[in-house]
Amino acid sequence: MIIWCASYPKSGNTWVRAIIASLVYSKNGIFNFDMLRKVSLFPKRFYFKDFISDYSDLKKISQYWINAQEKINSDGKLKIYKTHNGNYNFLGNDFTNKKNTAGVIYIVRDPRNVIASISNHYQLNLQESVNFLLDEKRFLYNKNDPNDLSEENIITLLGSWKSHYNSWKISSNSILIRYEDLLTNTKLEIKKISDFIKKYIDFEINNEKIQNILKSTSFEKLKAMEEKEGFEEASSSDVKFFNLGPKNNWKNTIDKKLIYIIEKNFSKEMEEIGYI
Repeated sequence: MIIWCASYPKSGNTWVRAIIASLVYSKNGIFNFDMLRKVSLFPKRFYFKDFISDYSDLKKISQYWINAQEKINSDGKLKIYKTHNGNYNFLGNDFTNKKNTAGVIYIVRDPRNVIASISNHYQLNLQESVNFLLDEKRFLYNKNDPNDLSEENIITLLGSWKSHYNSWKISSNSILIRYEDLLTNTKLEIKKISDFIKKYIDFEINNEKIQNILKSTSFEKLKAMEEKEGFEEASSSDVKFFNLGPKNNWKNTIDKKLIYIIEKNFSKEMEEIGYI
């Protein structure tokens, strides 16, 4: 079965994956970028190649969401996957189900801070980034480059920020990780993640390992690693994946009119999570 590490884009998913990989797949808790492969992406072309050849058709992809997961789970082993896909039913097709899902770790970030991160990652202006978060039909797919045959270039249904959050919060066995809590009390959130995963996977945990995870997965360390080695998940070689991190403060960068639009449209969810 699958433990989903799910989030809207630019909400801290990579940071949480780094923590999970260090917890579960290392002895000493010292992280490196290669370890992210242990928490792979879904959907990915590889998992659908036996079913379809057109990776841009959401109608066709959605028909095989469950089949692809059943294929992944056919060996009976528990796995952890990252996804940005919403937990939607699209044209009668569920993204996942209880047969294939063991649990969900959902990472959420204040949408007012997601604006600037979306802007940097996708090279959009701030108004376009707000529109991105509001778009109920938003999907991820690089349709501008017909030569992009990368495994990751498969259509992924996002929806709006609030629809994405609401789609995953209904999961029966899940925990919510706020990006802001990861910043202010990383050690406590690591314990929260560790306790959740330990219900399914046995791994060693001790003080030294936790300290190594804190050091090797800090934003500053990840940013330095990207500067030195590059990072394959960056949208292009000209755009830094680890950009502002903790320094991203919507109060200093986002126009009040745009903030009003976000707060007006997402007020219920933001209040529920504790952002307003």
